[in-house]
Amino acid sequence: MAKIDLVMPKMGESIMEATILKWVKNVGDKVSEDETILEIATDKVDSEIPAPTDGTIIEILYKEDDVVEVGKVIARISTSADVSADAPDTAPVVDKEEKPMPAAKVSVEKVAQQPVSAIAVTTSSSSTSNGNGAKSTRFYSPLVKSIAKQENISMTELEQIQGTGSNGRVTKKDIMSYVRNRTVPTSNGNQTSAIVTPVSNNGSAQKATPISTSGNVEIVEMDRMRKMIADHMVMSKHTSPHVTSFVEADVTNIVNWRTKIKGQFQEKYGEKITYTPIFMEAVVKALRDFPMVNVSVDGSNIVVKKDLNIGMATALPSGNLIVPVIKNADYLNLPGLTKTVNDLAKRARENKLKPVDIQDGTFTVTNVGTFGNVMGTPIINQPQAAILAVGAIRKKPAVLETKDGDVIAIRQMMFLSLSYDHRVVDGFLGGSFLRKIADYLEAFDSEREL
Repeated sequence: MAKIDLVMPKMGESIMEATILKWVKNVGDKVSEDETILEIATDKVDSEIPAPTDGTIIEILYKEDDVVEVGKVIARISTSADVSADAPDTAPVVDKEEKPMPAAKVSVEKVAQQPVSAIAVTTSSSSTSNGNGAKSTRFYSPLVKSIAKQENISMTELEQIQGTGSNGRVTKKDIMSYVRNRTVPTSNGNQTSAIVTPVSNNGSAQKATPISTSGNVEIVEMDRMRKMIADHMVMSKHTSPHVTSFVEADVTNIVNWRTKIKGQFQEKYGEKITYTPIFMEAVVKALRDFPMVNVSVDGSNIVVKKDLNIGMATALPSGNLIVPVIKNADYLNLPGLTKTVNDLAKRARENKLKPVDIQDGTFTVTNVGTFGNVMGTPIINQPQAAILAVGAIRKKPAVLETKDGDVIAIRQMMFLSLSYDHRVVDGFLGGSFLRKIADYLEAFDSEREL
């Protein structure tokens, strides 16, 4: 009887765990290849996990609402027709204190799995050590240990955090909440808050004003996705020193060209052309010119990505954002980019994206102009090194240089802003790259053939 392990898939860079929302199939159920077995969720996407083969589910290892690390076996499928009829009809649950995987050197895609320097994972038991001989039988996920390392949280502190996960397990939410309200010992032995205190103009510290919940207020709890997005944004700001540069571009040629050909384009290719694929085309060209923007940071190493996989931030009906990825965007012409952009945006709004659709992005573009904003300062989508925001296109008077002298004309203008990781992208590189994108947009051929 052949057994196939169903593992928790990797749902994108920096995603090291996922939550099981619902088991669609139970132990003893027959499944066909590509038939949905369960639904899972991460901070980036909700997704359905299909069966890798035809067979019968003989074992389910995790319950609904359990948080499972990427790569863990979550179920087993038998490909034999002779599956015992008296297979258990309830899902056995794994021991949450099972032995963690031994620590190993990881790539940048798995940087969040690097262990806390003060916590050594042993292979002889499920305990962890703080390096001083102290043992713990408590299991900590790689993500929790990574955050603890980043925030210099000792094993003693980690042991004191009250976990809200299964069997008291410390979740990402628990440790981030602890960080926000953390107290650290001072030299005199007293405890002081580690939260940054606002400083007034004269340099004196101000006390943080507590939020009042009395009076005419409504308290709305964040949904799961919003909580995870919030944590991801805070993590990005803690990880990368953000710098933002701005340029203004004259996109009159693009506006005139699109207005002229949009009907013909849809008739020829069956797709509505928006400005987004045109922006993507310019970004791809600029990334070819400045490959050191298409990078990630792995410790003291810079990982230069040879693939140009462009993420496009997409607003969902719920108000949350998701970032589907255009893979190998440099291999697509403008009609190909248009078709891919439209397809990803449509499936994102319909919650039909697959895990592969949000993986392996190397650079991200967000269109704040969609909301009528003229510019923005976006937060980097880790572990990438930069993100571009494009603003609304507006008619403005501008000075044009002509052979007969300077004139003032009404032009279609837009702002572009680039936030970048100042650890690896300095002002010269970031500013030059941003200017190059604007140059490509301004040089767009208004007589371009379809």
